[in-house]
Amino acid sequence: MQKTEQEPKKQTLVKDCLKILFFMYAVTFVLLLLLAFALFRMELSEMFSKVWLIVVYIISGFAGGFLIGKRAGTKKFLWGFVIGMIYFLILFAVSMVLYRGLPGDFMHLLTTFVLCVASGTVGGMVS
Repeated sequence: MQKTEQEPKKQTLVKDCLKILFFMYAVTFVLLLLLAFALFRMELSEMFSKVWLIVVYIISGFAGGFLIGKRAGTKKFLWGFVIGMIYFLILFAVSMVLYRGLPGDFMHLLTTFVLCVASGTVGGMVS
């Protein structure tokens, strides 16, 4: 059986997705370290922390969507949606492990989902 030209491209795109997800979490890590440093050095409000966390989701999702859109070439918004969804699902899985079950605040969960997916989609569309 002959391999089609699509198979190597799909395999490359899957590898690119994994690399981009790693990059997204590296960005998240750095931005959260900056937040921790700011909280340690200054007396910042809880509202600042919440806003910063939203900004982290948006920046990471947008960057991932933008990069996967550049790699995919076609259906960029769909690939941005997918990378945002995977990013959220990993966050959700880690949260499930840490909380030993579903996190308590459903609205926070829904908001995080929308932020991750929407920013990934917009990043893909812009690419």
